[in-house]
Amino acid sequence: MRAGTVGKVIKSNNERFKVGDYVSGWGGVQEYTISEGKDYQIIHDNKINKQSYLGVLGMPGFTAFFGILREGNIKEGDTVVVSAAAGAVGSVVGQIARIKGCKVIGIAGGSKKCDYVKNTLKFDECLDYKSENFFNNLRNACRDGVDVYFDNVGGTLLNQMMIFISRGARIVICGAISQYNQKPVGPSNYLSLLVNRATMKGMVVFDYAKDYASAQKEMRDWMLNGELIANEDIYEGIENFHDIFLKLFNGEKIGKLILKI
Repeated sequence: MRAGTVGKVIKSNNERFKVGDYVSGWGGVQEYTISEGKDYQIIHDNKINKQSYLGVLGMPGFTAFFGILREGNIKEGDTVVVSAAAGAVGSVVGQIARIKGCKVIGIAGGSKKCDYVKNTLKFDECLDYKSENFFNNLRNACRDGVDVYFDNVGGTLLNQMMIFISRGARIVICGAISQYNQKPVGPSNYLSLLVNRATMKGMVVFDYAKDYASAQKEMRDWMLNGELIANEDIYEGIENFHDIFLKLFNGEKIGKLILKI
Protein backbone atom coordinates (compact mmCIF):
# COMPACT_ATOMS: atom_id res chain seq x y z
CA MET A 1 0.00 0.00 0.00
CA ARG A 2 1.59 3.25 -1.15
CA ALA A 3 2.09 5.97 1.46
CA GLY A 4 4.42 8.83 2.27
CA THR A 5 6.66 8.02 5.21
CA VAL A 6 9.27 9.33 7.61
CA GLY A 7 11.59 6.70 9.04
CA LYS A 8 15.03 5.94 10.42
CA VAL A 9 17.82 4.18 8.53
CA ILE A 10 18.75 0.99 10.43
CA LYS A 11 21.23 -0.45 7.93
CA SER A 12 22.99 1.05 4.93
CA ASN A 13 25.34 0.08 2.12
CA ASN A 14 24.81 3.48 0.49
CA GLU A 15 27.38 6.13 1.37
CA ARG A 16 24.76 8.85 1.07
CA PHE A 17 22.75 7.42 4.00
CA LYS A 18 24.09 6.68 7.46
CA VAL A 19 22.56 4.50 10.15
CA GLY A 20 20.42 6.75 12.33
CA ASP A 21 19.55 9.22 9.57
CA TYR A 22 15.90 10.19 9.31
CA VAL A 23 14.50 10.18 5.79
CA SER A 24 11.23 11.05 4.10
CA GLY A 25 9.93 9.33 0.99
CA TRP A 26 7.39 6.80 -0.24
CA GLY A 27 8.12 3.91 2.10
CA GLY A 28 4.61 2.45 2.10
CA VAL A 29 2.43 1.00 4.84
CA GLN A 30 4.98 -1.41 6.29
CA GLU A 31 7.42 -1.62 9.17
CA TYR A 32 10.55 -1.88 7.00
CA THR A 33 11.49 -1.07 3.45
CA ILE A 34 14.56 -1.77 1.30
CA SER A 35 15.54 0.94 -1.16
CA GLU A 36 18.38 2.20 -3.29
CA GLY A 37 17.66 5.63 -1.78
CA LYS A 38 16.27 7.22 -4.92
CA ASP A 39 13.72 9.97 -4.14
CA TYR A 40 14.42 9.79 -0.41
CA GLN A 41 15.26 13.04 1.39
CA ILE A 42 17.46 13.11 4.48
CA ILE A 43 15.89 15.27 7.20
CA HIS A 44 18.53 17.53 8.69
CA ASP A 45 16.25 19.43 11.04
CA ASN A 46 16.35 19.72 14.81
CA LYS A 47 13.88 22.59 15.06
CA ILE A 48 10.79 21.12 13.40
CA ASN A 49 9.04 17.87 14.38
CA LYS A 50 9.97 15.21 11.86
CA GLN A 51 6.35 14.23 11.28
CA SER A 52 5.81 17.69 9.77
CA TYR A 53 7.73 16.37 6.76
CA LEU A 54 4.64 14.25 6.07
CA GLY A 55 2.35 17.27 6.33
CA VAL A 56 3.14 20.95 5.98
CA LEU A 57 6.71 20.28 4.82
CA GLY A 58 5.70 17.33 2.65
CA MET A 59 3.23 16.54 -0.10
CA PRO A 60 0.15 18.23 1.45
CA GLY A 61 2.13 21.40 2.09
CA PHE A 62 3.55 21.45 -1.43
CA THR A 63 0.05 20.95 -2.83
CA ALA A 64 -1.21 23.91 -0.84
CA PHE A 65 1.78 26.11 -1.65
CA PHE A 66 1.74 25.65 -5.42
CA GLY A 67 -2.02 25.32 -5.65
CA ILE A 68 -2.80 28.68 -4.06
CA LEU A 69 0.26 30.67 -5.19
CA ARG A 70 0.83 29.36 -8.72
CA GLU A 71 -2.59 28.10 -9.79
CA GLY A 72 -4.68 30.42 -7.63
CA ASN A 73 -2.33 33.31 -8.40
CA ILE A 74 -3.49 35.17 -5.31
CA LYS A 75 -2.71 38.80 -4.62
CA GLU A 76 -3.12 41.00 -1.57
CA GLY A 77 -6.76 41.90 -0.97
CA ASP A 78 -8.25 38.87 -2.74
CA THR A 79 -11.11 36.97 -1.15
CA VAL A 80 -10.19 33.29 -0.95
CA VAL A 81 -12.56 30.46 -0.02
CA VAL A 82 -11.13 27.06 0.95
CA SER A 83 -13.15 23.87 1.36
CA ALA A 84 -12.05 21.11 3.75
CA ALA A 85 -10.35 23.96 5.58
CA ALA A 86 -9.38 21.87 8.61
CA GLY A 87 -7.66 19.24 6.46
CA ALA A 88 -4.00 18.70 5.69
CA VAL A 89 -4.10 20.74 2.47
CA GLY A 90 -6.92 23.20 3.13
CA SER A 91 -5.52 24.35 6.47
CA VAL A 92 -2.22 25.29 4.82
CA VAL A 93 -3.88 26.90 1.78
CA GLY A 94 -5.83 29.27 4.00
CA GLN A 95 -2.83 30.15 6.15
CA ILE A 96 -0.70 30.96 3.11
CA ALA A 97 -3.48 33.14 1.73
CA ARG A 98 -3.67 34.95 5.08
CA ILE A 99 0.10 35.45 5.12
CA LYS A 100 -0.16 36.98 1.63
CA GLY A 101 -2.78 39.50 2.78
CA CYS A 102 -5.99 37.88 1.52
CA LYS A 103 -9.37 37.66 3.19
CA VAL A 104 -9.82 33.95 3.92
CA ILE A 105 -13.08 32.07 4.38
CA GLY A 106 -12.91 28.40 5.32
CA ILE A 107 -15.56 25.70 5.01
CA ALA A 108 -15.43 22.72 7.37
CA GLY A 109 -17.72 20.19 9.02
CA GLY A 110 -18.76 20.76 12.63
CA SER A 111 -18.25 23.45 15.26
CA LYS A 112 -15.00 21.93 16.58
CA LYS A 113 -13.31 22.18 13.19
CA CYS A 114 -14.70 25.64 12.49
CA ASP A 115 -13.48 26.92 15.86
CA TYR A 116 -10.02 25.51 15.12
CA VAL A 117 -9.88 27.08 11.66
CA LYS A 118 -11.03 30.50 12.81
CA ASN A 119 -9.45 30.82 16.24
CA THR A 120 -6.23 28.81 15.86
CA LEU A 121 -5.43 29.14 12.17
CA LYS A 122 -6.78 32.74 12.12
CA PHE A 123 -9.00 32.52 9.05
CA ASP A 124 -11.33 35.49 8.83
CA GLU A 125 -14.34 33.19 8.88
CA CYS A 126 -15.19 29.50 8.84
CA LEU A 127 -18.58 28.14 7.85
CA ASP A 128 -20.02 24.82 8.98
CA TYR A 129 -21.39 23.01 5.93
CA LYS A 130 -23.40 20.77 8.27
CA SER A 131 -25.37 23.75 9.55
CA GLU A 132 -29.02 24.18 8.48
CA ASN A 133 -28.23 27.78 7.54
CA PHE A 134 -25.08 26.98 5.61
CA PHE A 135 -26.14 28.33 2.22
CA ASN A 136 -27.40 31.61 3.68
CA ASN A 137 -24.20 31.92 5.72
CA LEU A 138 -22.17 31.24 2.59
CA ARG A 139 -24.09 33.85 0.63
CA ASN A 140 -23.51 36.44 3.35
CA ALA A 141 -19.82 35.63 3.65
CA CYS A 142 -19.34 35.84 -0.14
CA ARG A 143 -21.57 38.88 -0.75
CA ASP A 144 -18.66 40.88 -2.19
CA GLY A 145 -17.59 38.04 -4.50
CA VAL A 146 -14.89 35.36 -4.42
CA ASP A 147 -11.61 35.80 -6.28
CA VAL A 148 -10.22 32.32 -5.64
CA TYR A 149 -12.01 29.14 -4.63
CA PHE A 150 -9.70 26.27 -3.65
CA ASP A 151 -11.75 23.10 -3.98
CA ASN A 152 -10.99 19.92 -2.07
CA VAL A 153 -14.58 18.64 -1.98
CA GLY A 154 -16.36 18.83 -5.35
CA GLY A 155 -20.03 17.92 -5.78
CA THR A 156 -22.74 20.20 -4.42
CA LEU A 157 -20.34 22.60 -2.74
CA LEU A 158 -18.44 23.29 -5.97
CA ASN A 159 -21.76 23.97 -7.68
CA GLN A 160 -22.77 26.41 -4.94
CA MET A 161 -19.45 28.23 -4.99
CA MET A 162 -19.74 28.95 -8.70
CA ILE A 163 -22.69 31.22 -7.89
CA PHE A 164 -20.46 33.60 -5.94
CA ILE A 165 -17.30 33.93 -8.05
CA SER A 166 -16.13 37.39 -9.16
CA ARG A 167 -15.04 38.62 -12.56
CA GLY A 168 -11.74 36.91 -13.42
CA ALA A 169 -12.01 34.42 -10.56
CA ARG A 170 -9.83 31.31 -10.37
CA ILE A 171 -11.19 27.96 -9.22
CA VAL A 172 -8.44 25.49 -8.31
CA ILE A 173 -9.52 21.83 -8.43
CA CYS A 174 -7.28 19.99 -5.98
CA GLY A 175 -9.56 17.15 -4.95
CA ALA A 176 -13.14 15.96 -4.57
CA ILE A 177 -13.38 14.06 -1.30
CA SER A 178 -17.19 14.06 -1.43
CA GLN A 179 -17.11 12.18 -4.74
CA TYR A 180 -14.48 9.48 -4.36
CA ASN A 181 -16.79 6.72 -3.17
CA GLN A 182 -19.71 7.41 -5.51
CA LYS A 183 -20.44 8.33 -9.11
CA PRO A 184 -19.02 11.85 -9.56
CA VAL A 185 -21.46 14.72 -10.12
CA GLY A 186 -20.22 17.62 -12.24
CA PRO A 187 -21.17 21.29 -11.77
CA SER A 188 -24.35 22.51 -13.42
CA ASN A 189 -23.44 26.17 -12.85
CA TYR A 190 -20.44 26.02 -15.18
CA LEU A 191 -21.76 28.90 -17.34
CA SER A 192 -20.75 31.14 -14.44
CA LEU A 193 -17.21 30.68 -15.78
CA LEU A 194 -18.29 32.25 -19.05
CA VAL A 195 -20.25 35.14 -17.52
CA ASN A 196 -17.42 36.00 -15.12
CA ARG A 197 -14.54 35.30 -17.52
CA ALA A 198 -13.32 32.93 -14.84
CA THR A 199 -11.16 29.82 -15.01
CA MET A 200 -11.38 26.38 -13.41
CA LYS A 201 -8.23 24.31 -13.53
CA GLY A 202 -7.04 21.06 -12.01
CA MET A 203 -3.64 20.83 -10.37
CA VAL A 204 -1.33 17.91 -9.55
CA VAL A 205 1.53 18.66 -7.20
CA PHE A 206 4.05 16.45 -9.02
CA ASP A 207 4.19 19.05 -11.81
CA TYR A 208 6.13 21.26 -9.40
CA ALA A 209 8.66 18.69 -8.17
CA LYS A 210 11.68 20.73 -9.24
CA ASP A 211 10.60 23.54 -6.88
CA TYR A 212 9.83 21.47 -3.78
CA ALA A 213 13.01 22.53 -1.95
CA SER A 214 12.34 26.26 -2.25
CA ALA A 215 8.72 25.82 -1.15
CA GLN A 216 9.82 23.72 1.80
CA LYS A 217 12.32 26.37 2.90
CA GLU A 218 9.76 29.18 2.74
CA MET A 219 7.12 27.22 4.65
CA ARG A 220 9.66 26.13 7.26
CA ASP A 221 10.57 29.79 7.84
CA TRP A 222 6.87 30.60 8.31
CA MET A 223 6.59 27.77 10.84
CA LEU A 224 9.61 28.93 12.82
CA ASN A 225 8.30 32.49 13.09
CA GLY A 226 4.82 31.32 14.09
CA GLU A 227 2.95 32.38 10.97
CA LEU A 228 2.17 28.82 9.81
CA ILE A 229 0.74 26.24 12.19
CA ALA A 230 0.88 22.48 11.61
CA ASN A 231 -1.57 20.06 13.18
CA GLU A 232 -0.93 16.33 13.01
CA ASP A 233 -3.62 13.85 14.01
CA ILE A 234 -1.45 10.88 15.05
CA TYR A 235 -2.54 7.30 15.74
CA GLU A 236 -0.44 4.23 16.51
CA GLY A 237 -0.15 0.65 15.31
CA ILE A 238 0.10 -0.77 11.79
CA GLU A 239 -2.64 -3.24 12.72
CA ASN A 240 -5.03 -0.26 12.93
CA PHE A 241 -4.28 1.00 9.42
CA HIS A 242 -7.66 0.14 7.89
CA ASP A 243 -9.71 1.97 10.54
CA ILE A 244 -7.36 4.97 10.55
CA PHE A 245 -7.39 5.17 6.75
CA LEU A 246 -11.19 5.49 6.77
CA LYS A 247 -10.87 8.69 8.81
CA LEU A 248 -9.83 10.35 5.55
CA PHE A 249 -13.40 9.92 4.32
CA ASN A 250 -15.57 10.23 7.43
CA GLY A 251 -14.20 13.59 8.59
CA GLU A 252 -12.84 12.31 11.91
CA LYS A 253 -9.56 14.21 11.77
CA ILE A 254 -8.07 17.68 11.94
CA GLY A 255 -4.92 18.41 9.95
CA LYS A 256 -2.61 15.72 8.63
CA LEU A 257 -3.60 12.14 9.41
CA ILE A 258 -0.54 10.11 10.48
CA LEU A 259 -0.13 6.48 11.53
CA LYS A 260 2.86 5.83 13.79
CA ILE A 261 4.23 2.33 13.21
